[in-house]
Amino acid sequence: MAIVRHESNKVYSKVVEANGVVTTAGIIPSDLNGDAKAQTAEVLREIDRLLAICGTDKSKVISATIWLNDIRHREAMNEAWMAWVGGEANAPVRACVEAKLVDPRMLVEIQVVAVK
Repeated sequence: MAIVRHESNKVYSKVVEANGVVTTAGIIPSDLNGDAKAQTAEVLREIDRLLAICGTDKSKVISATIWLNDIRHREAMNEAWMAWVGGEANAPVRACVEAKLVDPRMLVEIQVVAVK
């Protein structure tokens, strides 16, 4: 089985392909000035880009883990999330938890697993 790593550095790869499965790292926003909805939308655009590198897309996401620095951001995050997912037909399994993130201005981090 071949493992293909993309956008790697000394610590991690942003996305890895193995045996028809694509896994992203936890993706964080680069613009930390936006609210939870804006940061989520930015993260989801980056996930779209990473999935495309691997020849797949959001319709093939089977699992997502979402970390929020404050669970009260869940509703705003969900607005961007639901627009991105595009309905029940594409909804993956998901966990959404509150966690202390690297920077207090960072409101969301998302990791997904997709198939090709």
